[in-house]
Amino acid sequence: MAVQHSAGKTPQKTQLAAIQQPADIPSVTPDPQQVSSPQARDGIQTALAPFQSTTATDQAAPLASVATSTQSLTSNSTVTPNPDQTPGSNQSNTPNPGLAVGSNPITTPNSGLALDSNQNATPDPDQNVSSTPKATPNSIDVWQRIRNGYGMPEQDSKLIARYEQWYARQPDYVARMTERARRYLYFIVEEVEKRHMPTEIALLPMIESAFNPGALSSARASGIWQFIPSTGKNFGMQQNWWYDGRRDVINGTKGALDYLQQLHDQFGSWDLALAAYNCGENAVIRAQARNRKRHLPTNYASLKLPRETRGYVPKLMAVKNIISHPQSFGLQLTDIPNKPYFAEVNTSRHIDVELAAEMAGISIEEFTALNPAHSRPVILQKDDEVLLLPVENVETFRANLERASQPLVSWQACPTKKGEKLDVLAARYGISIDKLKSVNGIHRSVKVSNGQTLLVPLNGETAENEFTAFNTHLPPTDMRLLNAVRHTVRKGDTLSAIARHYHVRLASLKSWNRGVRILRPGQHILVAQPATKRASRSNGNIRKVSTSIRARNNAPEKM
Repeated sequence: MAVQHSAGKTPQKTQLAAIQQPADIPSVTPDPQQVSSPQARDGIQTALAPFQSTTATDQAAPLASVATSTQSLTSNSTVTPNPDQTPGSNQSNTPNPGLAVGSNPITTPNSGLALDSNQNATPDPDQNVSSTPKATPNSIDVWQRIRNGYGMPEQDSKLIARYEQWYARQPDYVARMTERARRYLYFIVEEVEKRHMPTEIALLPMIESAFNPGALSSARASGIWQFIPSTGKNFGMQQNWWYDGRRDVINGTKGALDYLQQLHDQFGSWDLALAAYNCGENAVIRAQARNRKRHLPTNYASLKLPRETRGYVPKLMAVKNIISHPQSFGLQLTDIPNKPYFAEVNTSRHIDVELAAEMAGISIEEFTALNPAHSRPVILQKDDEVLLLPVENVETFRANLERASQPLVSWQACPTKKGEKLDVLAARYGISIDKLKSVNGIHRSVKVSNGQTLLVPLNGETAENEFTAFNTHLPPTDMRLLNAVRHTVRKGDTLSAIARHYHVRLASLKSWNRGVRILRPGQHILVAQPATKRASRSNGNIRKVSTSIRARNNAPEKM
């Protein structure tokens, strides 16, 4: 679910949990014209694959009605779409944390012993045992620590039971989700407990993104907590061509918990805070105002909220019940020891993603799962920024970094001319056209440059100077909009009519235009490629489009 905000506005995205058929699919239906799913063809593309414009798999399970028949899930297949939403194009790309980097001269870490999450220590008879005992590394695992910290009232409803049944029928989905969660849950629980919040909150990414850090909705909500761009900025998450702080594990988690605490302080209960997190605080305020006017209760269960929001808390309660008693549902949770999974490391130098993973002795998939905020094959390192690495690999990385005498970056900046063909540029630098587009976040339908600076490989050449960052102020825009039709709004135009004329989905049209809801004469609406192939690009024909749209509207939309 995207984190909503914006005073007086309705939510800007279809929530992740509001999917139509139960499945490992994104929260919203991806536009077939929007989805780009380049397969990982080498190390760098594999590193970038989870963060391209493609919607990520295994994001959230359904939040509305739960279908009874589903396809069997595998780690490399799409699944039955959700019952409340049109299925989209999905591709599972679950990182393999166990994949080791191939032959290389880099020092590899000594294999350490992982703490068995089922190992139980004999309790100290002199220790006071409370109803919520404090976790210690040798006593309980993270799952038990979460169970001990539950603070929301128990609930029982038919909707909760339906969600429980759906998860029980999807053991592979649950296994992949909890496998991804093992990297992040210890840190999240630590942060939740610092704020004295109920530990049910630590489970929220399960219904937001299924703990997929590369989850991206068509409304551009991103990260395991699914922040939309504007809300992310409100909570200090930097977003540019190189980096998206919404995907950052540490910053995203702290921002989400700060926001939830703020909502709890505003509404006075966690179920209302969660509802506001899902659909926006102003939607909850309006629903409460309607009930007060009718002298009705204003608690969560009594409010008339969007359908997906009405199911948001019940779904979290279903997940809570499953975590409490997984065996009762025939499910098995991935063991998560009660100890830190990752540690922070500062490189103080720009470095290739591939080289950083190699120096740490881990796979690129593992590296990008811990550092998903970096969108390019080069990590721009600042003094106040850190990399996350598995605890047991930190010293290996530091030792290899200290011994490194060669340049750490194998890429260079390539200024281009507007209209220059991308396939020619790719051939010039010895890179495939698909990889050039993938590395630079260019949509597959774009054929020519718009004059931007591109990232290209050195191809064995020696860089004349230390790598210098560029495009640092360029926002992570949808590259399909580079050659988009610009439709000028005239009196009588509506979003739905414009979408119909250009043969695009209404949700896609809104996402290309920052969630626009109200049209005004003279306003410009962008219609992305490849939809523009079906419409004339001349100004004269665009004016005719406006005329034909107005002619079809017997009751023009009020502006």
